[in-house]
Amino acid sequence: MDENMVRRRSIAVPRLQPVETDADIERLAKLAHEIWFEYWPAHIGEAQTRYMVERFQTAEAIRRDMASSAYEYWFVLAPDDGRVVGYTGGHAEPKTGRFFISKIYLRACERGRHFASGVIAFYEDLCRERGLRAMYLTVNKGNVLGIRAYKGNGFKVIDAVETDIGQGFVMDDYIMEKRVDEGALGW
Repeated sequence: MDENMVRRRSIAVPRLQPVETDADIERLAKLAHEIWFEYWPAHIGEAQTRYMVERFQTAEAIRRDMASSAYEYWFVLAPDDGRVVGYTGGHAEPKTGRFFISKIYLRACERGRHFASGVIAFYEDLCRERGLRAMYLTVNKGNVLGIRAYKGNGFKVIDAVETDIGQGFVMDDYIMEKRVDEGALGW
């Protein structure tokens, strides 16, 4: 048994439920608001958190991303009782052969249970199924927990960027990438 299989068996394996209906989108936007205001004000301030939620995490923004950029979203469900522990989303980039993971967000009370590792394993399988060679994401340079989780799951920093998002706000991020091997699918 290889090391990845041993690691996968020791993490919480969440179920991922696709966001498909208008009701799902509304529920997702409420969850995003909850998680963002619980976590981000301490890192980027209340004003930037509010701005980013209004610009990127509302039902309208989610619909826009799904329609114009082929974003896919999933609720992350706990394996024991199916409670919603967070959400994730992103989109394939066929031209680059990669999947952009735009979001992996968990409720505060669910962090530290390796749900993010399970989500990353889901994306590894998704990339293999779709013939994509890698996945990547951006992570705020001050998000120590996120950076540690991504590095622990095989992501490497490949660049650093500062992105002007308007209203005087900047996203100061690392770009992290993980190559996806040709190995077997699944847990």
